[in-house]
Amino acid sequence: MPESGARLQLRELVANELAAPLSEPVTAFAAELRRRHGDAVMAVLFYGSCLRKQTTEGVLDFYVIVDDYRSGYESRALALANAVLPPNVFFCEWLRGDEPLRAKYAVLSARDFRRAASPRSIDCRVWARFSQPAALAFVRDEDARREVAEVATSSCLTFTGRAWAARSGEEASRPFTAEALVREGFRETYRAELRTERDDTIQQIFEAQPNRYREMTTLALRTLADRGEFTLKETPEGFEAHAPKGRRRRARLAWQARRPLAKALAIASLLKTAFTFGDWVPYVVWKVERHTAVKIELTERQRRHPLVFAWPVVFRLLREGIYR
Repeated sequence: MPESGARLQLRELVANELAAPLSEPVTAFAAELRRRHGDAVMAVLFYGSCLRKQTTEGVLDFYVIVDDYRSGYESRALALANAVLPPNVFFCEWLRGDEPLRAKYAVLSARDFRRAASPRSIDCRVWARFSQPAALAFVRDEDARREVAEVATSSCLTFTGRAWAARSGEEASRPFTAEALVREGFRETYRAELRTERDDTIQQIFEAQPNRYREMTTLALRTLADRGEFTLKETPEGFEAHAPKGRRRRARLAWQARRPLAKALAIASLLKTAFTFGDWVPYVVWKVERHTAVKIELTERQRRHPLVFAWPVVFRLLREGIYR
C-alpha cells in the first residue's frame, strides 16, 4: 500500500529531529560507546531530559543500535542476555578532560529495535521514548539513517494509537486535544514501565515543545485514519475519532491485556539490570527522589552490597506505589 501524505510528513518531521546538531560532549560520549561495542554499532541515539533541556548535567540517555548482539559484545554472556531479554542497560562514567560525564544507555539490535516500535510489541519502552524527540549522535550511513527514521515514525504511530485505545467509557466518544492525548499516552506508558513521573512532569514534557507534539499527534492520527483504524474529524477544539464499538473494544482490551505483561517485563528487566548497570541502587534512589520528592535513606551495607541487601528498598517502593 502506498504511503499516505500524512505518514510521509510524519517521517519528515522525525527525520529532521534526528538530524539536529548536538554538542561536542554528547558526540564525544557517543564515540566512547562506539568504542565499547565496535563496528557493529549502526547508530547511537540521544534522547531524554538532557536533550530536551540542552544540557550535559545529570545523566545522559542513549540507545545504541547494533547489527547483532554477538558482534556487539566481547562477552558471550552479555550477548545472550541481550538476545533473551532486550535491551541490556548500562551505566557509564567517562572523564572528558576535567569534566565528568555520566550516561545510561541501552543496547538493541536493529531487528529488535524495529519490533519494539511495532503496535504488536508488548514492551512499550522503545515506542514511548521515540515518540518523543531524539537525535542521532552517530549514524553509520544513509541506510542506517533511513532505518532509524522509520522506527521513530512507527513509534509515533504506535504511541498515538495506544493513547487513543486507552480512552474508555463516555470519554471515548468525546472530542479531545493533542495535549490531552499525549498526556494520556505518557500516563499509560509510565504505569506500564513502573516509572514515577508526576502529572506536572508530563505537562512539562509537552510544554517544552507543544507545537511539535501537536504536529506529531495530528499527522499520526491522520495516518491511522488513512489506515482505517478509525474515522477522524478535526475541529477547532481538537479531534473526534470514532470506530465501531467492536473495534474500539478490541483495541482497548488488547492494551489492557498488554499492561500486566509490560509490567512483568519491566520487573524482569529491572532484575537483569542489577547485573549490567553497575552502581544501580544510588541511581534508582536519585531518580525516585528527583521525580517524586520522596526521600530515601540507604544504609552503608545496602550501598556497599546492593545485590544482597538493597532489594527490600526496591520492593518497598513497588509495594507502596512509589515506583509503579
